Amino acid sequence: AQLVESGGGSVQTGGSLTLSCRVSGDEFKNYCMGWFRQVPGQEREGVAALSSDGSTEYRDSVKGRFTISQDNVARTAYLQMDALKTEDTAMYYCGLKYDGSPYPPLTEIGYAYWGQGTQVTVSS
Repeated sequence: AQLVESGGGSVQTGGSLTLSCRVSGDEFKNYCMGWFRQVPGQEREGVAALSSDGSTEYRDSVKGRFTISQDNVARTAYLQMDALKTEDTAMYYCGLKYDGSPYPPLTEIGYAYWGQGTQVTVSS
C-alpha cells in the first residue's frame, strides 16, 4: 500500500485543520489506520487510531479536540483537528497496519506502511 498525506499548514491557536491520508495499492479494509506526529529531536508519538471494527483511540492530550475517521469509498483516512494548541506543532504521519497486530494502536511498532508526512504549525 502507498499512503499520501495532505492538509497540513499553519494556523493560529484555536484554529482547525483537517489532515487526509489517501491509501492506494491495496484493498482499504481490515486495516488499522493511525495518525502519529513527531517533533525534531523527539520520538514519534501516536495521536489517534481507527481500527477496522470502528473502535478509536486517542492520545490523552488530543481527546475532545481531534477526531479520526475514514471514507472507505474514497480510500482516505482523516484527522480533524480543532482547538489547536502550539504544542500540536509537529510533522504528522499516517500509518497503516494489518488487523491482528499484537501491539497497541498508538504504538508505531507493527505499522507496515507510512506516508511521507505533512507539517502542522500552530502559532500563538
